[in-house]
Amino acid sequence: MPDRSALATRTRSGLGRVLIAVYAVFALAATARTLVQVVERFEVAPLAFTLSGVAALVYCLATAGLARGGRGSRRVAWLSCTVELVGVLAIGTLSWVRPEWFPEATVWSHFGQGYGFVPVLLPVLGLLWLRRTASPAAPVSG
Repeated sequence: MPDRSALATRTRSGLGRVLIAVYAVFALAATARTLVQVVERFEVAPLAFTLSGVAALVYCLATAGLARGGRGSRRVAWLSCTVELVGVLAIGTLSWVRPEWFPEATVWSHFGQGYGFVPVLLPVLGLLWLRRTASPAAPVSG
């Protein structure tokens, strides 16, 4: 069974560093976008702007979980990536089916179309990376 630091090192090495960097950029971008939207025009699209805030929180948690890489942090990252995937699929679908609910875009609208569809790919890559770097004795979920 690898020790905690070995598990963390595997998670944040190689491609993991790129994944963490992308998550950090999305955490910063989504947080800034949400703050501007809420301060300037929350009444225009409260649902969309609240969901942007949820996305920002999820990106922050995923970034921290991947960057720390310990057993508990990996669980946070796994849960964050799972919530992110469900969120982007649900909001992506709803933004096409019920566009009147989204007079302003969220990070996850149209499956992240405004961000080059990275939001729909990122949680899949995150979950695959967590699976790839998991040790048999340290399950990712649980």
